[in-house]
This record gives sequence, structure tokens and C-alpha cells, in this order.
Amino acid sequence: MSTTRPGSDPYLPGHGDASYSVQRYALDLAYKVETNRLDGTATLSCQVHEDTGALHLDLYGLQVSSVQLDGKPIKHSHHGGDLTVKSSFTAGQEATVEVRYGGKPRPVRSRLHGPTGWEELEDGVIVAAQPHGAPSWFPCNDRPDDKAVYEISLAANPAYHVAVSGELEGKRRKGNATTWSYRQDVPMPTYLATVQIGRYTEVPHRGASVPVRSLVPAGVGAKELAPGFARQPEMLELFTRMYGPYPFPSYTAVITEDELEIPLESQALSTFGRNHLAEDWEAERLIAHELSHQWFGNAVTLERWQDIWLHEGFACYSEWLWAEETGRSTVEEEARHHHAALAELPEDLLVADPGPELMFDDRLYKRGALALHALRRRVGDETFFPLIRSWLAQNLGGSVTTEMFEEHAARESGEDLTDLFAAWLHDEELPELTDQPVSREPTHRGLRSLFPRS
Repeated sequence: MSTTRPGSDPYLPGHGDASYSVQRYALDLAYKVETNRLDGTATLSCQVHEDTGALHLDLYGLQVSSVQLDGKPIKHSHHGGDLTVKSSFTAGQEATVEVRYGGKPRPVRSRLHGPTGWEELEDGVIVAAQPHGAPSWFPCNDRPDDKAVYEISLAANPAYHVAVSGELEGKRRKGNATTWSYRQDVPMPTYLATVQIGRYTEVPHRGASVPVRSLVPAGVGAKELAPGFARQPEMLELFTRMYGPYPFPSYTAVITEDELEIPLESQALSTFGRNHLAEDWEAERLIAHELSHQWFGNAVTLERWQDIWLHEGFACYSEWLWAEETGRSTVEEEARHHHAALAELPEDLLVADPGPELMFDDRLYKRGALALHALRRRVGDETFFPLIRSWLAQNLGGSVTTEMFEEHAARESGEDLTDLFAAWLHDEELPELTDQPVSREPTHRGLRSLFPRS
């Protein structure tokens, strides 16, 4: 990829351009599964924020055939993943950039994060783009704080189901291809955009306030989906009671024929491997984890990658809350178990700024969850859960930082929480998980009394 650009996230140098933002992506794509050939036209509706002689787009491993600016051909260059559109741009200008491109998509590789993005399976495709894989399949401003709406159409062999992080508008068959058209009207960062292509059957799940579905490979039925995937409506309803309304029109779990080391969330859609059909807690907790990301990460998204704990700490804590809801264990038991495990590991991680090498370290997930548990112990349940709901409601659709969360928690609780956040987020040493809270008795009365089922 290209060298660092002014304004790019230091965790992902060479990605993104802060001189402009994208309001809307319109992607018209055609894909041949047999040959792994992707052809597309991407239209980006942009807002320029500062005077500049070029806009930098991210596009990796694919060839550009033409670029137009506001309907006219424009000078451009494309090297090492950096597609530069050259013109005299002024602050406040609205610009429409159209890129025609194609080739054989492949993951974007990183020394620290490995390959991410468009990945060819044995019989289909997955796109898992976090944190830097979006440029593997469309030209974009690859920044987590640049959210846009999307219109995505993709033509593929009629034998395959195409799932996209949006709502299906329709599909039409023409010749030897079916075109699937999707809209994502809730602004979304580039890394949460996804395409999943496979020989899937849709299994609807009843009992949730929005449509919930699983896309399953051949030979998978209701028995194989239990207990984890079949309980997604229950998980969604629990998180709705705790966190506020589910933030998207529907939720889809895609279960690939292939095995995947880890599942991954996209906006209103999560991707799992066939190995996650296992009837064990490890699979079930991951299903709850990915679903909770629809609130923490997707509806409310980090502004900078250093704040990844705002996604993963909350998702890990949601696992513990689901464990208590099901009677497997209490949150307190989970917290003590994971604190004891962390105490045996190196203490060289700063939760609020772990560095790109450790941003997906499992210790960050667990320490982030423990930071939330420490906050809950400190302020009590009657303050903690309303605090979390107002955090989500006030920042819905926006981008956030650790400092913003600290200020919100202090304001909503009416307490000085500086010492708590300093210990749990800004110090490498693992704090003690004390038996008593600092300011008042804990009020853990069980989730079912706090959030009774309707």
C-alpha cells in the first residue's frame, strides 16, 4: 500500500484521506465465481473539506480503466493501492467521482494484520474487511470515521445467493446471471461493507422485533442451528432491553461451507464458518459477541483504530451478560475467571491505545470488558445501564473516542471517574478486581429482574 497520507489513521498508514468524505457509494458489480473475476463501476458522491490538488482513493489489486469527475474524464494515477484523482478541489465543493475497474480480487495483505478483504472460498466468496480490506473490492476512502450510505448491485451465477450488508431491494434474472440489489440507508464505514456469495439457503428465525435470518450451506437444518444460531432472536431481544432498539432493519448470519478461524461482524450481517455450528459455549458466545457489535461498533463506531476497545470490550461484556441470562454463569463469575487468567499473562498492553500490533489482542477484549464491569460496580446498575443506553442513543450513527466515553460516564453518573479509567484504560498494569466498589454497594440483582422479558 502507499505511504502515510496527511490525516490518515496512524494505525493504518496509507489508508484514507481526511481532506474529503464520501456521502454515498453506488457500486454496480458483476462477478464470475468460476474465474474469480470482478468488474465494477463505483460512483462516489464526495464532500471536499479543504483546498487540495488531489483526492486519494484506496483500491488494491484491481485495474482502473477510467475515472470521471463530475461526468468528465479526469487525470489520475494508480500505484500501490493509491488511486489519485488530480484536480483543483476547494473546501466545500461537492464532487462526484466515477471509477470503472476490474480484475481478480484478492485480500489486502498487512504485516501486522494478515490478509483481509475479498477472499475466494472453495465455492463462493466472503468479504471480511476489518480493518483494512475494503479496498480489495471497491475504491473508497478507507477511514473508520467516514460513514456513507450505499447502493450495491451485484450480478452473479443464478446458482449462488448474494448477501450484502444492506436491505435487499430486489433481484432479477437476465440470461446467465442474477442481479441482486441492496441498499444500506444507515451510514456505514468502509470496513463494515461486505459481500457474501455461496450456495446458501435462507432460514428465518421467529421471535425478534426485526427480521432475523441465517444463510446456511447445503445439508444444514434446524437441528444443526441449535442451540446457538436458533437463539439469535433471544439474544437480540436481551440486547434490545439492555442497550436500546436494534439499530438496523434486519440481521443476517451467514454460515459458510468453509471453516473460519474467527467470525466477523459487518453492518447488519455477521459471517461464521461451518465450525461455529458446534453445540458448545465457545460457538454460542461468539454468536452473541458478533450480534452485540451491531450496537457497539456498527451503530456507534470508533473514530480512530486505537479506540477498538469501545467495540471489543463491550462485545465481550455482552457475552458475559448472555451467559448470565442463560444461567450458564454470572457476570461476576465471568469477570473473576478472566481477571485471574489475565493476571498470569504479560502486562504490556494499554487498553486505550494498544498500538497496531496489539489492537486485536484477546487481552484487550477481556480488559475492556473488565473496565466496564469495574464501572458497573462503581456506579451501580441503576446508573450503569441507563448510562450505556444514553451513550448509544446520543451517538447513534456517529464516531466516538475513549475520551468521549469517559466524559459521558462521568457526566451521566455525576461522579469523578478519573481514577477508575486511569487504572483500567491508561495503565498497563492490571488493576485488582476488588470485592467492594469504591463508592457504594453493588446492585447486581440479576438480569431478569433488571430487564424482564416482555
